[in-house]
Amino acid sequence: MIPFLRLRPRRRSTSQHSQSRILGLRALLLAGGAALSPLAGHAGVAATTSTSATALSRIISDYDAYSDILDPVTAGQRGDRAAAILWPDDSPAAVTRHHATLQALQTRLRAIPRASLTGEAALNDDLLSWQMALDLDGHRFDEERIPFTADEGFFQTPNYAADGTIIRDEADAQAWLERLRRLPAYDDIEIANMQRGIRTGFVQPHLIAVKIAAVTATQAALPAEQSPLLKPFATLPASFSADRQQALRQEALDIVRTRIKPMERKVADFFKTSYVPASRATLGASSLPDGRAYYEYRVRHETTTDMTPDQVFALGQSEIARIRKAMDAQIAQTGFKGDFKAFQEHLRTDPEFYVTTRTALLEKASRLAKRVDDQLPRFIGKLPRLTYGVRQVPEAIEENYTTGRYNPGSPELGIAGGLMINTSHLDQRPLFELPTLVAHEGVPGHHIQIALAQEMTDLPTFRRNSNITAYVEGWALYSEQMVSEMGLYDTPYIRFGMLSMEMWRACRLVMDVGIHWKGWTRDQAMACLRDNTALADKNMQNETDRYIAWPGQALGYKIGELRIMALRHRAEAALGDRFDIRHFHDVVLDEGAMPLSLLEQRVDAWIHAQQQAVPAPAAH
Repeated sequence: MIPFLRLRPRRRSTSQHSQSRILGLRALLLAGGAALSPLAGHAGVAATTSTSATALSRIISDYDAYSDILDPVTAGQRGDRAAAILWPDDSPAAVTRHHATLQALQTRLRAIPRASLTGEAALNDDLLSWQMALDLDGHRFDEERIPFTADEGFFQTPNYAADGTIIRDEADAQAWLERLRRLPAYDDIEIANMQRGIRTGFVQPHLIAVKIAAVTATQAALPAEQSPLLKPFATLPASFSADRQQALRQEALDIVRTRIKPMERKVADFFKTSYVPASRATLGASSLPDGRAYYEYRVRHETTTDMTPDQVFALGQSEIARIRKAMDAQIAQTGFKGDFKAFQEHLRTDPEFYVTTRTALLEKASRLAKRVDDQLPRFIGKLPRLTYGVRQVPEAIEENYTTGRYNPGSPELGIAGGLMINTSHLDQRPLFELPTLVAHEGVPGHHIQIALAQEMTDLPTFRRNSNITAYVEGWALYSEQMVSEMGLYDTPYIRFGMLSMEMWRACRLVMDVGIHWKGWTRDQAMACLRDNTALADKNMQNETDRYIAWPGQALGYKIGELRIMALRHRAEAALGDRFDIRHFHDVVLDEGAMPLSLLEQRVDAWIHAQQQAVPAPAAH
């Protein structure tokens, strides 16, 4: 899983022309986006003099600028100083302008004859058409009214920005100070959005609101001197004199103390006195205004398919039955005497499967990560240059945090990716699940896929930085299976742990649909995890609440994994001895994230090309 900023897709943007494009496009946005300037295209668009390709290049450039404006946090993280002082603007006026801009871009794109495009240009058109249609389809639901999930949201966005900010010179320092000064205005916009949600009945359930009230209260109570927002000033270049370093740190602390801490207290008070009392008693998205249509949209959004909620539910049921048989086989291999429930209790309580210190858990995860690193070249042909680190989830946010997560790095700023490990509640962080967690969140999962995409400088930025759940999380879940081929699941207990994690993702399909479509209670949903996995109670609670707070997001994982695995089996059957696992993985990875239907077309084209290729003569 990667960090949440907003419910709509978060794009990580990179472009050498982005500062001028952002400034130019921002002026046009203020005019309603009726017309957009013809700006220079990206190198990744096919080099051709055709009118269609040139028009597409200009649209892509404008779309990338539009995306940077939507998300200046990640634009700033890759060195864009025009964006480095800004926060997202989700105000109704801004959203209206964004919508008009996107409609204008779509009109221009539809005017290009699809048949006139070939190669990369055709793929760019397909991907951009799909993304625009999806974004425009979701506009009517006004998701800005709920800017948070069960453990993250707008109140954590500044901390995420701080983690990705490196100060190299005075301009960087002044940009971060200015961004801090603007933070209260950003929070005011989000409060206004939530107030609109309260007025219209588009709010989170009570149990989620209570959780976030506690999180924001803890954040507000943290002394100014301990604010994560001071992190960029913790290490400054030697070019700064000692006096200048101290002056900058003091100025940042003054801003935090006089502007940001009062705002954090205002946010916490809003949740306590306004949001919690107005939160809803129901759990499912279907209970929201226009809720059933909204949930159907969320299913399409996260799975990139036309599957109905009921079809997703049925798929989940079949996967649960399949995985349960495989789990029983691993229990038999352990020699354990007892039923499934007794084995679950054994795994959840035997000290053999747990460490007793935070450091020990981080060391175990680090060792597993290096074991995977050792095997990667056998399975993937093209690997990223950007490295990653194993990091501890900050203790201030660990209570409601998932067991692990990936924080993308920045090749431009020299920031490594981060495999985040939750080291709280050590009696509920079993070692038999750790190899699978490392594979998913680190390598060969999120880090490999996301870092490779970030480094594809020959592609348009919207393709390099797209966050399509079914693809991104589907690859990460598929990676858990790949690690089995690397030999890391070397005991029946660890293999059971892998299956338990896979069962967890299968349960998501029935839990998410059960909650948001069928009216299930929290306990009904959690029963799937309780009855079929070895997950600890704390994890089961946090995960169930995550699905309640973030409709549909959990569906993309299993659906994406199953599609990638099916494509691999198709390629193996078609190519026989000519199948090369490294080449297959490169085909899946080397064009960036895409909807599953386009990925299938891409793999089918590769299979056909391999079948037509003349085999190399045998060496003598």
